[in-house]
Amino acid sequence: MANIRVLIVDDSALIRKMLTQVLGNAAGIEVVGVASDPIIARDKIKQLNPDVLTLDVEMPRMNGIQFLGNLMRLRPMPVVMVSTLTAAGAPVTLEALEIGALDYIAKPQMDNEKSFNAFSKALIEKVRMAAGAKVRPLKHVHEVRFTPPPEGACSKFSRWVVLGASTGGTEAIKTVLGQVPANCPPILITQHIPAVFSASFAKRLDSSCAPEVLEASEGLEVRPGRVIVAHGDHHLTFRAEGNQVHCCLSPAAPVNRHRPSVEVMFDSITAVKPAQELVAVMLTGMGADGAAAMKRLHQSGSRTIAQDEASSVVYGMPKAVVDLQAADKVMALEKIAPLMMKMAE
Repeated sequence: MANIRVLIVDDSALIRKMLTQVLGNAAGIEVVGVASDPIIARDKIKQLNPDVLTLDVEMPRMNGIQFLGNLMRLRPMPVVMVSTLTAAGAPVTLEALEIGALDYIAKPQMDNEKSFNAFSKALIEKVRMAAGAKVRPLKHVHEVRFTPPPEGACSKFSRWVVLGASTGGTEAIKTVLGQVPANCPPILITQHIPAVFSASFAKRLDSSCAPEVLEASEGLEVRPGRVIVAHGDHHLTFRAEGNQVHCCLSPAAPVNRHRPSVEVMFDSITAVKPAQELVAVMLTGMGADGAAAMKRLHQSGSRTIAQDEASSVVYGMPKAVVDLQAADKVMALEKIAPLMMKMAE
């Protein structure tokens, strides 16, 4: 099997050298070139025909977002953003994912061995994932628009929705919620996302979708018309107080290497809502987080939906659900929301 050919684009010579060493030492990966700005990168893409690009956001002559937009229009290819992840920079990275970047990773603390080792392992994993992932052309993002059903289309729901996603999930969730009415049942989401991103992600969804979308906070009430997105560094769990259900943020250890974990949310919800009164949905993502818990929900009477392979950016988490025979329906992303709402009636 041929090596994965990677082109590194970053204006810092130190970062280019570090990324070259990390990826160059990984089995099955070859760094075919580096570029200090997008103009040089454009020429090297033509010359070297890489399989994957690592891309910084802040660069001279043309910023990474502008370059990414051009790239996804003219030559769509797998891109992993490697940048400084801060709360202030979160909207830019989310914009990169909207344009078509597959994933992102924070630059490591170079003087912290533990941080650097964790970064190296994660970067190699993300590059390997990107090489086999589906790339969405930019026109897909801007041309596809969904109109949610009118407010009175379905006003009574007996089931809540719990939804899990990872790689490719930020845009998949946006697609699903774009077809959901403002008076939707409670929708609870765990997306694998850094803590500095989850608030911006929720705000971005809230501005583009009919229901209210909030980042989970301690004590936040679960109620109809409200979508709750797990906090980026806490498991989303729940507690009942009389007839009300409230969110709890758990700092417990990662499960399936993730915090928040889909597995934790899926298992926790049954403490406050019978499985028969749930619709569980698994969207695109790497790995298998949440699949075993979704099987338990399915066996206990929950309605279940998994995204199909053709529409998934990474067919990992949905495939794990399908392999466990835990999905009532396996379907394309664009068809999930209408069925999800029908199942919730």
